[in-house]
Amino acid sequence: MKIKKGFAKREIAGSNIVVPVGKNSLDFNAMITLNDTGSFLWDAFQKDITVDEAVSLITSEYDVDPDTAKRDIEKFVSLLQDNNLFE
Repeated sequence: MKIKKGFAKREIAGSNIVVPVGKNSLDFNAMITLNDTGSFLWDAFQKDITVDEAVSLITSEYDVDPDTAKRDIEKFVSLLQDNNLFE
C-alpha cells in the first residue's frame, strides 16, 4: 500500500496536517489532522509497504504489542482506503 501522490503533510502550529495539492484539491477538499502515530504511519506509507511491515515499524518505534499495533494500523488503513488515499 502506498499513499497517492498529490498530498502534502506539514507541521503547522504543532499539528501534523495533510492537505491535497494540485488536481487532488478538486476531488478532496478537506484537510487531515494526524496525531504523532498517524504522522509516523503516513510517512511509512509513502513507500509501498504492507500492514505487517507497518506493524514491524511501529513496534520498533513505540512501546506497543504487535496485536494492538496491527488492529490500530488496520483501522488507519481502512480510513485511508475509505477516502481513496492509496494508489
